[in-house]
Formats: sequence, C-alpha cells, structure tokens
Amino acid sequence: MSKPLQYLVIHCTATKPGREVSSDEIRHWHTDPVSKGGRGWKQVGYTDMIHLDGRVERLVKNNEDAQVDPWEITNGAKGYNAISRHVVYVGGVDANDVKKAKDTRTAAQKEALKKYVLDFHKRFPKVKIIGHNQVAAKACPSFDVPKWLKEIGVR
Repeated sequence: MSKPLQYLVIHCTATKPGREVSSDEIRHWHTDPVSKGGRGWKQVGYTDMIHLDGRVERLVKNNEDAQVDPWEITNGAKGYNAISRHVVYVGGVDANDVKKAKDTRTAAQKEALKKYVLDFHKRFPKVKIIGHNQVAAKACPSFDVPKWLKEIGVR
C-alpha cells in the first residue's frame, strides 16, 4: 500500500573527494549479504545518485508522483523510508581522515543538486527537504541542509 511522500532526504556516500562511486558499488554496499561485505538490505538506500561530474543516475525506479509505493521504498533513513525519497551525492569525507565529515561536493554536483532540489520542491512543495543528519545521529550529508536550502530559495 502506498503512503504519501513526506520527505526528500539528502545523503553523501561518505567517500573521499575525487573517488567516483558506481551504482554497482552502492548495490554491493547495501544489498549484498553481510558475509560478503554488504548490509543485507532488500533495496539500496537511495533513489538517485549525483556523480562527481554532476550526472544524476536513477538507482530505483519510481513513478514520480507524491506517493511512495512499496516497490519505490529505499533504505536511506530508518523509520522514514516508507514516506521518503533519498538522493545521495558522491563524496562527503575528508581526504586525510575518512572519519571526518566534509562537504566535498564539486561545482558540478552543487549545481546538479540545486537543480534536482528546486525541481523536486516545485513538483512537491509540501514535502520537507532534509539532511540525513536531521533524522539520524550521523554527519551525513556533511553540509548544513537547512542553511543551504535558504541560500537557494527553498523555505
């Protein structure tokens, strides 16, 4: 049974600057059994991924409406998945210390994420746009989403 879309959650892959990540890697990290280095989830954590060059890749198909159907659910934020879509940018940690969060978005990623969020907000103005860290004890997405939203004109 579908549920109304309530959140767009922004994430980072928590990878070093300049290190590209493929959709196959994301699938491995999330859906492979724990015994094979994955998390054993049924689905990846993100609907879309923004690559270093700003290219947006769809990881999980959805019908682009204001409902989250069971087949559209991704595992991005525990307790929010059935009512959210999730977008991730590649990067998010310091080059010298992977335990230190850092906004590593390239200019192309910043522009792509801005366009993505503005389009999303235009289509779904009632949906709250948040960072993963606003619903979980994590540094992800390694930048202040509420502040950034104000900067790009989303209230």
